[in-house]
Amino acid sequence: MCHGARHMQAMELPPQPWPTGVAEQCEPLVRRVLAPNPSPYTYTGTQTYIVGNAGEVAVIDPGPAEPAHVDAILAAVGDAQVSAIMCTHTHRDHSPAAAPLKAMTGAPIIGCGPLVIDSRVLNEWGARSDEAFDPDYAPDRVMEDGEAIAGPGWTLRAIHTPGHTSNHLCFALEESGALFTGDHVMGWSTSVVIPPDGDMGDYMRSLDLLQSRDDRVYYSAHGEPITKPRQLVRGMIGHRRQRENQIRRLLADRARPVADFIPDMYKGLDPRLVGAARMSVTAHLLDLEKRGMVAHFDDHWSLLVDRP
Repeated sequence: MCHGARHMQAMELPPQPWPTGVAEQCEPLVRRVLAPNPSPYTYTGTQTYIVGNAGEVAVIDPGPAEPAHVDAILAAVGDAQVSAIMCTHTHRDHSPAAAPLKAMTGAPIIGCGPLVIDSRVLNEWGARSDEAFDPDYAPDRVMEDGEAIAGPGWTLRAIHTPGHTSNHLCFALEESGALFTGDHVMGWSTSVVIPPDGDMGDYMRSLDLLQSRDDRVYYSAHGEPITKPRQLVRGMIGHRRQRENQIRRLLADRARPVADFIPDMYKGLDPRLVGAARMSVTAHLLDLEKRGMVAHFDDHWSLLVDRP
């Protein structure tokens, strides 16, 4: 069964065995299947959700193209018809299985748009910033904000939530009040925002949007169901504001490169996550720069104005 859990600030994995490859019933219309891809970024793995139980279902975030995982999804679907394969975004742990699942079921790929990053931006950053994304993702239909698809007893509505990625969507199950949040809000850790595609300003606005909604439960792609969603989102907004204030306080002392923020801001950080922490700080700095509060010269950032 899917069980609710408090938001986890720590990165420790729960004790094994994990229910990898097993279809777990979360509520009458929702089942989940855990993919075999645990990591410091995916927790126990990516969770694929199957919505519907009356002969026609949708599959949300099909996950990595691991044959064992695709087989587990098909086993969970059973004799039902897959009417839609839906992706919240196109990171490699979310969308690659869409293609083989489409080939096996004939279902269309519906949901987020493909990633588009201007080559000039990639050159400016000096690296391929799209390496973490699925380059083969090819949707049959891109859902607009507020657009819905339906099956027997279920309706899924797209909610545009950019920030973690520019193409991120959440899907609201209108019959039960559940929201499938992908990586925008997770049940174990805060989301990573990695520029140039990830945008901290967009991420905060998307959190504000979710805070204004009255969803009953969040089913994220990683971690347990979130049974007090507005409380969690409120805490996440506060956490990001705290990070921003930390950056401003550190810059009030002196100008510094991004790497110098990490020891003060992330005590006891898993060394494997230092790169992600640096990108998160960079995302905050770029947002502050857009708001006219900081500037960077060469590789150093400095405070321009100190205001709330």
